Amino acid sequence: MWFRVDNRLVHGQVIEAWLPYTGAKHLVVANDALARDVLRQQIVSLAVPQRIVTHFIPVHELLSTLATCGDECFVLFATCRDARRACDAGVAMNVLNMCNLHYAPDKLQILPYVALSAEDREDLHILREHLVQLDFRSVPTEAMRGSHELLF
Repeated sequence: MWFRVDNRLVHGQVIEAWLPYTGAKHLVVANDALARDVLRQQIVSLAVPQRIVTHFIPVHELLSTLATCGDECFVLFATCRDARRACDAGVAMNVLNMCNLHYAPDKLQILPYVALSAEDREDLHILREHLVQLDFRSVPTEAMRGSHELLF
């Protein structure tokens, strides 16, 4: 089971690199807004290979969805807060892959593809307290980068 925070959600890196690397049979998009937007779901689903079962769910349904899907899941969150909400609700995450959180003036740019707000850093701190290992990389072929002490 793999977990990733990426504000783009489903896109080329996920489809072309992460899904084959993980061998996931289920792509679970845990995002409240997308779970309510059937048109966007249909558009996004066009890019996902047919062999992958795609689930668009609100974050609060993640635990029950994972229970029915088994371990062969790739879970996407748009924000650190959503990952924290899932963890707080009982979703067990060993590793959380962090990628593509866009820069904004109130954010700390820690990597070219990761900028974190104070709220993001607080959420990641709580996740680390739950023993979630943070993995900062865009694609699986990159060297795994752990948490940066800058965050805390």
